[in-house]
Amino acid sequence: MARHVVVGKGPVGSATAQLLAERGHEVLVLSRSGGRSTEQVRHAAVDAADSVALAAAIGRADVVYNAVNPPAYDRWTQDWPPIAAALLGAAERSGALLVVMGNLYVYGRPSGPMTADHPLAATDVKGRLRARMWTDALAARAAGRVRVTEARASDFVGPTVPPGQSHLIRQLPTLRRGRRAWVVGDPGAPHSWSYVPDVAATLVTLGTDPRAEGRAWHVPTTPPRSQRQALTDLAAAAGAPPARVSGLPWPVLRAIGLIQPQMREVVAIRHQWDQPFVIDGTETTEVLGLQPTPWDDVVRATVGAAATAV
Repeated sequence: MARHVVVGKGPVGSATAQLLAERGHEVLVLSRSGGRSTEQVRHAAVDAADSVALAAAIGRADVVYNAVNPPAYDRWTQDWPPIAAALLGAAERSGALLVVMGNLYVYGRPSGPMTADHPLAATDVKGRLRARMWTDALAARAAGRVRVTEARASDFVGPTVPPGQSHLIRQLPTLRRGRRAWVVGDPGAPHSWSYVPDVAATLVTLGTDPRAEGRAWHVPTTPPRSQRQALTDLAAAAGAPPARVSGLPWPVLRAIGLIQPQMREVVAIRHQWDQPFVIDGTETTEVLGLQPTPWDDVVRATVGAAATAV
């Protein structure tokens, strides 16, 4: 039985820990606030940016998962570097494989569907930061210090994703009231949505399949659905009136960004919302055997969980 340490207990970290436990592994979840331990999953509190405390909390491990998600976009340049360095150092000291939860920011404005070998061409601050985190990890690997792999996903959807972390789920109350949903960017642009259980399955596979080490992999994801299409599907599944979806003009969003730093950071990645933004995970399916959950099942599970939470 291998010992897996998941750092971060958000939707992805929690789903990954549960799946590892179901497969019979020893699982420890580390987070700033800790949590209630069970027979399957043990929790402990630690600051992931504290390299000494993090290494001590991890101890011996076979696999360490970076499932941390600093919530404030405008603080990424302050929050991420010490966390990434601490995790890389802890994995090196423990001899563990480091599995990183990444995203598509590293590619910048795409010219077509993004594959895992797509150039890291980000020009925005957040994308360059995430690209540097990955290249630093690869440099440590090249020096023989650590083993690494990374999963990259698009925007999350699923029953455990909080409304504040999902462009789709936050619109469900509006749809149920029959009101118009106002979204970021072009509501008709094709967009990929990664289902959190599929993300967790990818992370677990990367942590347990030796073929995955040394490179990045894309989470298998269903064919893209525009925000208008996705919200129409969610509204229908929820028994709500037909969805009415419009895009907020970028000048309005830029004006909001003058007083809301988070919105300013959203505007900086407008390329994710004003044109097709599509992930290609077919290589992960072909090599590692992972399949995306059908979109209809994703919609049903997401709406069902939201209805239960009301």
